[in-house]
Amino acid sequence: MQINFLAIFVATAVQFVLGAVWYMPLFGKVWGQIHGFNALSKEEQSKAQKQMMPLLAIQFVMGLASVYTLSFFLAVLPEMAWYQLALWIWVGFMLPVQVSAVLFGGTEKKWIMKKLGVMLGGSLVTFFGAAFILSLF
Repeated sequence: MQINFLAIFVATAVQFVLGAVWYMPLFGKVWGQIHGFNALSKEEQSKAQKQMMPLLAIQFVMGLASVYTLSFFLAVLPEMAWYQLALWIWVGFMLPVQVSAVLFGGTEKKWIMKKLGVMLGGSLVTFFGAAFILSLF
């Protein structure tokens, strides 16, 4: 089995950009409401945004881990189409973990469905984006 590290890096970068689009322009307002970000003053929001850089770096590394794992499965299961494999991994691992995280992570009851929608949709889009990029290499 041969691992293409360029493909992994590109797919991770695409995944990261898709996540940024998902959580900022598309669902940033809802995400901010869910987490009370919109209730902060402009000064507090600016400070919180500056503190995000280390977290974003960690998120990128976590993306590398998931894309590397996805590339492994794509390599050892060549008979399965990239979108089928991505869907099965998402349904079997990402969906249950994210649902549990929301249900038992202290999310206010009024936000549970919206948070699940944003998180599950985001993980599906970003994971499919990464799988598609890997399929091109």
